Amino acid sequence: MNLHRRRFIKGAWIADRVAPADHAGEIASVLVQTRPDRLAGVQAEIERIAGAEVAQRDECGKLVVVLDSAVGQAIGESLTQISLMPHVLSATLVFHAHDTN
Repeated sequence: MNLHRRRFIKGAWIADRVAPADHAGEIASVLVQTRPDRLAGVQAEIERIAGAEVAQRDECGKLVVVLDSAVGQAIGESLTQISLMPHVLSATLVFHAHDTN
């Protein structure tokens, strides 16, 4: 297989060998860190994402977010969207499961 480095880095070579996965039925929890004075704004932005729910919040700037791909987009896409939000210092995947039923 003649593989270009950019295709490899972007994961494009996987599509040549494996059918795309169905992301419905995935659930994940994400720990999001922001500054305490930005907590409410970041929470509001996260709650605008389909399938995202803030399960817990700590006034020190931490949010526990539950992502459900059956309601919204793929977990990876939602995690990336949260990570790129203004005022989000970090977004760490803590748990990820795929329901095969």
